[in-house]
Amino acid sequence: MIKPSSGDKKAPILIAGEELSELKRMTWQMADAFGLDSRINKYQGKRALALHSWDLECLLAVIDNALNDSNEYPDRSTSGYKALAKLYRRLQCEHHKVFGREG
Repeated sequence: MIKPSSGDKKAPILIAGEELSELKRMTWQMADAFGLDSRINKYQGKRALALHSWDLECLLAVIDNALNDSNEYPDRSTSGYKALAKLYRRLQCEHHKVFGREG
């Protein structure tokens, strides 16, 4: 495993409320993300999370998978689906802004 260096960029992102609740439901899919799953599970949504590009890419992949899973969200009009879709868009924008490319 490669450790981040002091020069690696981080994106500060605040995730709270229903966005955080829905994201926490997806942490089981982050098992191979070098502790990102436990960081999200412990996260309270009071301060911004400092996420590296690979953290954001993992979150985007997990959320994309969940949003496109009809078993996970059979009704796309639910508030949970809408909150996760909103978070997905925010993470994409932040990834592009901080790291110069979309997730």
